[in-house]
Amino acid sequence: MSGSVARKLIASHLVEGDMTPGREVGIGIDQTLTQDATGTLVMQELEALGLDRARTSVSVQYVDHNLLQADERNAEDHVYLESACRRYGIWFSKAGNGVSHPTHMQRFGVPGATMVGSDSHTCAAGSLGMLAIGVGGLEVALAIAGRPLYIRMPQIWGVRLTGRLPEWCSAKDVILEMLRRHSVKGGLNRIIEYHGPGVDTLSAMDRHVIANMGAELGATTTVFPADETVRSFLRGEQREHDFVPVVADEDASYDVTEEIDLSTIEPLIAKPSAPDNVVPVREVAGTEVSQVVVGSSANPGLRDFMMAAAVVEGRQIHEEVSFDVNPTSRQILADMTKLGGTVSLINSGARLHQTGCLGCIGMGQAPAVGQNSLRTFPRNFPGRSGTPEDSVWLCSPETAAASALAGMITDPRDAAQRFGLTYPKLQLPERSSVNTAMLTPPPEPSESSGELVKGPNISSLPDFPPLPDSVEAPVLLKVGDDVSTDEISPAGAAALPYRSNVPRLAEFTFVRIDDSYPRRAREIADSTGHFVVGGENYGQGSSREHAAITPRYLGLRAVVAKSFARIHWQNLANFGILALEFQDPSDYDDIGSGDVLAIADLTGTLPASAEITMRNVTKRQTYRLHHKLSARQVDAVLAGGQIPLLARSLA
Repeated sequence: MSGSVARKLIASHLVEGDMTPGREVGIGIDQTLTQDATGTLVMQELEALGLDRARTSVSVQYVDHNLLQADERNAEDHVYLESACRRYGIWFSKAGNGVSHPTHMQRFGVPGATMVGSDSHTCAAGSLGMLAIGVGGLEVALAIAGRPLYIRMPQIWGVRLTGRLPEWCSAKDVILEMLRRHSVKGGLNRIIEYHGPGVDTLSAMDRHVIANMGAELGATTTVFPADETVRSFLRGEQREHDFVPVVADEDASYDVTEEIDLSTIEPLIAKPSAPDNVVPVREVAGTEVSQVVVGSSANPGLRDFMMAAAVVEGRQIHEEVSFDVNPTSRQILADMTKLGGTVSLINSGARLHQTGCLGCIGMGQAPAVGQNSLRTFPRNFPGRSGTPEDSVWLCSPETAAASALAGMITDPRDAAQRFGLTYPKLQLPERSSVNTAMLTPPPEPSESSGELVKGPNISSLPDFPPLPDSVEAPVLLKVGDDVSTDEISPAGAAALPYRSNVPRLAEFTFVRIDDSYPRRAREIADSTGHFVVGGENYGQGSSREHAAITPRYLGLRAVVAKSFARIHWQNLANFGILALEFQDPSDYDDIGSGDVLAIADLTGTLPASAEITMRNVTKRQTYRLHHKLSARQVDAVLAGGQIPLLARSLA
């Protein structure tokens, strides 16, 4: 195949393996991104690995998720993270500086570079022509330590864009169209590469919107070319010197092909409670709303906020709507203010919040039960908002602002007629309000401090023993399709302050599905352990490895599912949990919660074969399973995880 952008990026960083889809490859990593909800574990892993100093060209730790300081716990984590950055030579972005993905794009993104991040939306950096992949924290820690990233070589899915978006439609509608067509499983084991003449009509931040939510398709990552649009973006950030062209060859070919005529796109919306539950806005118009939130890494650009400001300028938000605005970086907030957008929003009745993720991960802004919340966010998994019985919809800034005015879901084209709106012709500045005051650079090696500041709420990583040769244990939980990591290890203001305290965080494991799970798991953790049985796409969503660590802490030995989401599957292997898939998916129906399952001779079988036989002791039946672990991952699972394996090799 000729050189697509994705293939060029991988080939230029390939250190092991060959680029045949399905085979494991090792990729050298230039940059890493961590945020505070997952970064504390990364720093604990660096400590466990005995790292002296980061060996990447750039590593950045952002504080953007857990900004609410209702007590001392979040503040303790921020102090710990800053001390770890000094210790290991990592950039530190202070609380309030900005959401990691748009801020990294503004300040650190480099075309042609590779990056891993302990956040599933790391793929947003593909907007600059980077190969940026969301992974578990341990992969990030290993990359910081100079190790390559190992993944199965994905297929390259070429999506050709033609035409130009019509008025009142934006990049959010493009990615919602992709989700409408292909579902949250459509991108599994694929890199999405956008190309064609329609790409030229999209700004760098428009591309960020589309690349960001490639994670919702389950894709390994998304890439765009690094072209003159990217050069212009970097020039505006006073970083044109970082530009390197990365474009596909004229005869580039792709494993899978798709075409979207942008001129046919209409305003779309994802209904509760899945990002792929997408319909035209007009199909659900008239549905009452009580909350509208603009912000998040899914719609982070100045254009998105100024579009919302232009729609509501000189008008009042509906009296029954809370219109919340979460700026995504201090730079963007400064530019909004210079352009008058901040005043327009405030005068309309909007509530202006600090720069950060906030309601996107349930840290504040939780909606009322039974009330509809429209958000420009990437995800609307059940309960992610912080309200167990929530009703969250995903839409564009245009649809959000129009609906905030009307008090009901409203197609912005119809709002234009109702409120006498003309389509805003935004005049955005060519240069951003660059401000690096809240970015702390890494100290020189001679100035690094070895002291890690750990408050009482920061634990060490648990020690996990090797996987037993034989496992005979009950099914403690059976779940359906598309179970997300939010449902395994929830975010939100109650749980996230314990993200550095694994024993305490374990008390929240699976409680959104079965609140008795932690208690029942503890009762047998030290004796037999247990199994979890899942449907398709088990572990979709956030990259948080807490969703592997806390069940493992509670005694989980293996998950048997119809299929797994990529990042969670990797995280399970990293922490010594065996991920097995049914050969015959109908066997899922035969297993009940409480059934005792048994697998024998793991130390002999796993290295020798991908086929596994499992007995249902309760029902006296046998099932054929398989695993997709590489030899490297098999060694890690048998050792109890990557860290025990590395510790053993170092010893």
